[in-house]
Amino acid sequence: MNQINKWLASIDWDAFWGGAISLGIRIIILVFLYILLKFVGSKLIRGFFKRYRENQAVSASRSDTLESLIMNLYGYVLFFIFAILLLQNFMDVTALIASAGVASLAIAFGAQGLVSDVVTGFFILLERQLDVGDSITIGLINGNVEALGLRTTQVRDFDGTLHFIPNRQIMIVSNHSRGNMRVMVDIEISPTADTEKAMQVIRNVCEEMTAKNKNIVEPPVVLGVQNAALSGVTIRIVGKAVNGEQFGVERDLLKACREALAENDIPFPLPYVAPIMPENS
Repeated sequence: MNQINKWLASIDWDAFWGGAISLGIRIIILVFLYILLKFVGSKLIRGFFKRYRENQAVSASRSDTLESLIMNLYGYVLFFIFAILLLQNFMDVTALIASAGVASLAIAFGAQGLVSDVVTGFFILLERQLDVGDSITIGLINGNVEALGLRTTQVRDFDGTLHFIPNRQIMIVSNHSRGNMRVMVDIEISPTADTEKAMQVIRNVCEEMTAKNKNIVEPPVVLGVQNAALSGVTIRIVGKAVNGEQFGVERDLLKACREALAENDIPFPLPYVAPIMPENS
């Protein structure tokens, strides 16, 4: 107990409290500057992309992708600088950075995949291969892009599954959200039906659909008989629709054509039932 009292008595409390107060003030200033710079930086980045959207007339998905990426990079860099300045009040940061540099060389040999992900992600963003919200196909995965980063790309499948794809594994990308999409509808009628009459009925339906459906950008055209068999005759229609609306246009066109053919007494193929062969007695 006496030794503890002696140790406490040997402490220069004025210098101790002065140093503690000085350290506390420096930490408070650093925290305040961190919050201020993060707020101001975020405000400037959002303002820049708002003007960028208005002046450059870029797609909202492309602008959102770049804005999210730059916000993340800014946040990481700002936090790293804040952490270094904060640790500088407690230890020799120069020695810490030097040791981290040596350790990073050892880690780099095992992080080739990570480097490949970042480099590939950079070129995907630079070449505008993908944007958030695009409908794409990567290998066997079909879906919509939910997030695009330097390391991974997140794709939401049509059944709701979220796929995390490392960028280095993206070899071939099929983007279905660039430009208008083709509409193709095949309609089967009975092989005994009047084909010319059926095609004229379908042409009339295509003209009506083009006039009232704003998602059709290129009028559907009746190409003619695509297939003729004993079971039925297939008539093909092709056109173009607004990106993302092609499936709805195909369903509406098929429904309208079937109803019009039925109203004009154009028979449809009858279901084929295979005959039952008698068993050998």
